Amino acid sequence: MSELVDRVDEQDRVLGTVDRGAAIREGWLHRVATVVCRDPAGRVLVHRRAPHVSRFPGRYNWLIGGGVDAGESYEAAAVRELAEELGVTAPVRFVFKYLCRGEISPYWLGVHEATVDGPVSPLPSEIVWHDWLTEAGLKNAMRQYPFVSDSLEAHARYVALGGEGGAGTARWAARAGRGRGVGPGPAAAP
Repeated sequence: MSELVDRVDEQDRVLGTVDRGAAIREGWLHRVATVVCRDPAGRVLVHRRAPHVSRFPGRYNWLIGGGVDAGESYEAAAVRELAEELGVTAPVRFVFKYLCRGEISPYWLGVHEATVDGPVSPLPSEIVWHDWLTEAGLKNAMRQYPFVSDSLEAHARYVALGGEGGAGTARWAARAGRGRGVGPGPAAAP
C-alpha cells in the first residue's frame, strides 16, 4: 500500500503529492513528525526498533514518529503516530522543525513534546523494547548503543533549545508537579 506524502521545497512549501518510498529513493524533501515522550517525572521514552523494519532496523531512538501524510499537519501526524506506535492519546506541543539532511533521505523534521501519563502499548511490529530513562540515562545510552543517526542530530538541537536539562527538565517537572524522576540506566536495554 502506498503512503502518500507532500513533496516540499527548501522552505517547507508544498510542491505536490508523492509516494513516500519514491521521495526517499529520489531524495525529494518531504515531512516527518516526531514526539519526545516524557512521563510525569520528566523521564524520556527510549525504544529499540524492530529488526525487520525498513528504516533503521534494530536501532535505538528517543523519538516516536513517522511520515506526515499528504495534507496532514505536523501536529496531527505527531498525535497519530503516538496512537499508532504507542497506543496512547496525548496532546502534543510543537517545539521546532528543521531541514534534516538524513542518513537515507533529506526531509523536514518536526519535533514535538508530549507527557504520557499512563501505560504505553508499543506496536510490536515497530518497537521491540522500551523504557523510561532520565536525562543522564539517555545520554549514557546514546554513547553505548546504536541510535538512529538522525535522532542524534535532533537531540543536539533539542538540547541547544533547552529541551533537556536546565529549563527543559524544570518545565516538565513543574508541569507534573514533581521533581526529576530516577529511572533505569542503559544497562536495562537489551
